[in-house]
Amino acid sequence: MKTYLVGGAVRDTLLGLPVKEKDWVVVGATPQQMIDLGYRPVGKDFPVFLHPETGEEYALARTERKSGHGYRGFTFHTDPGVTLEQDLVRRDLTINAMAMDSDGALIDPFDGREDLDQGLLRHVSPAFREDPVRILRVARFAARFARFGFRVSHGTNALMRQMVDSGEVDYLVPERVWKETSRALSEPSPERFFEVLRGCGALERLFPEIACLFGVPQPHRFHPEIDTGVHTMMVLQQAARLSPLPEVRFAALVHDLGKGQTPHEMWPRHHGHEALGVELVVQLCKRLKVPNAYRDLAIQVARYHGHFRRVSSELTASTIVSTLEALDAFRRPERFEQYLLACEADMRGRAGKEKDPVPQADHFRRLRDAASAISVQHIRDAGFEGKAIGEEMHRRRVNAVKQALREIRV
Repeated sequence: MKTYLVGGAVRDTLLGLPVKEKDWVVVGATPQQMIDLGYRPVGKDFPVFLHPETGEEYALARTERKSGHGYRGFTFHTDPGVTLEQDLVRRDLTINAMAMDSDGALIDPFDGREDLDQGLLRHVSPAFREDPVRILRVARFAARFARFGFRVSHGTNALMRQMVDSGEVDYLVPERVWKETSRALSEPSPERFFEVLRGCGALERLFPEIACLFGVPQPHRFHPEIDTGVHTMMVLQQAARLSPLPEVRFAALVHDLGKGQTPHEMWPRHHGHEALGVELVVQLCKRLKVPNAYRDLAIQVARYHGHFRRVSSELTASTIVSTLEALDAFRRPERFEQYLLACEADMRGRAGKEKDPVPQADHFRRLRDAASAISVQHIRDAGFEGKAIGEEMHRRRVNAVKQALREIRV
């Protein structure tokens, strides 16, 4: 019986990154031997055990055979005779198919260390094509390691495209697509996730609302990058720089979906794309079973990101107060801040505009604070009751915002 550290822990150790969790493979043991040693069985599809002291996962070395479609269509086999190399060959990428023994010696049968040095995301074997989740994982690792210059190998990209063309990717269940997407949104370069998916053709299958943005022109005056898809990736990149929150990044990603529905004869203008975008955000979130916190913020940003750009230059005080009320800015200031971050990313996600000042965020906060200063108790003390309290509150907020706007626009 021999135990080896495997997978991400080995990869991150070699990259000099913090190891968040450790996974182990046990060669030459039976499930009963593990139980006798005090390990607690938790695996459903194949034998996985928790260490009695550390709680870390120990899996018996196994092989797998394709028996159906999708990532669940596998039959697993464990046996004391399964070797470490047989276990490693079933893994997705060479950089994840390395192991270390108890002395710290590296076992690297598929040249993962060289691929780490070359910054290459390369599949281990042709068996890669059997699991469509691996397309998402490759894209997610591209998002994680983009800062180190990692790229997907041509051979792996070609294999991923074959999986898309054969329809294997269509067997991905919504829950797994969203799980990998939400993880990718938390990576340092989340835009790379979607760029890799687009490069192999999977974006059109999994995120058609985003895929159709590429090639759609916008007015050069506001968007020097022209292409809406390019703008969307730039906005997501800026959102990642502004906030670690995946909810903010998701809202930035889907803020302009409506532009993909603009009739060609209207290009490059996109009148009314905000309302169209809300419908598409709802559609995408329902299909992928996106959590409500993500969906609700994304809807707000899709509907009101144009108001952000015009808040201190064009909008009336009445429209500003109505927008603040719709955003629930008075009761949920933290959500309002998330809205501002996503909208700032939209302003900065334009060619040559990345470092331009974005005063609208501070202006919006100032206008919110002016409206917030109105006390409901003062309104009650003035004799207003019932529905009239809300109407008077709105009127006084509008007057307060008018005064603040005069000061801003001086």
